Amino acid sequence: EKYESEIARAYASVLGLKAVLREVGPIQGEYRMPTMKVLLGSDTVAVHVENRILYKLDVSDIMFSSGNQEERLRMAGLRCESETVVDMFAGIGYFSLPLAVYQKPRRVIACEINPKAHGYLVENVRLNKVGSIVEPVLGDNRDLPGDAIADRVIMGYVKTTHEFLPTALRLVKDGGMIHYHDTCPNNLLPEQPLQRLQDAARPGTVQVLRTKAIKSYAPGVSHVVLDVRVLKSS
Repeated sequence: EKYESEIARAYASVLGLKAVLREVGPIQGEYRMPTMKVLLGSDTVAVHVENRILYKLDVSDIMFSSGNQEERLRMAGLRCESETVVDMFAGIGYFSLPLAVYQKPRRVIACEINPKAHGYLVENVRLNKVGSIVEPVLGDNRDLPGDAIADRVIMGYVKTTHEFLPTALRLVKDGGMIHYHDTCPNNLLPEQPLQRLQDAARPGTVQVLRTKAIKSYAPGVSHVVLDVRVLKSS
């Protein structure tokens, strides 16, 4: 720690950086805010380029998980032509943008409760020229109107995602897909997230097609995603 200023100057010199930050704590709160310390510079807004998609954000107060790269790439490859997609936790467009840029769904409703993240979501929709597809919505996803409006629902959140399953099940159409993210102790996989799905839905209405550990979230805890088909008429 006593050399952090010298280390920051070395990074800046070698890599040609305008700012260097240090992550000093966990992602916090409903707004998923990182705990960062600025070591050098003052302008902390950056444009991250990944898979030819532009993600603009202020890295001092908006999270960007490098560990989710594989899932962002997977979203770019999901076949969802002509679908209506609801991204319940859109952030700056982590999953909405790959879908819109590479798969051309009919509509993506991208809901985000954090006003700062929503502002960058709006900017990123413009930067990636997908304004005709992505509709940014500022607010709580539980307030989204309508029933059975989505062919596909993305739940890219962790820790308390299961609390939002009733909303996802309301929004998804019969036969539609939910991409359900959550965190789970490794010794409770895959039973815990599956049980949470079954508790939220009517018996026999959810089919788990795929379960995947995305990354380690904490010692002994994994961030997982389940691809689930919902059969409301069962």
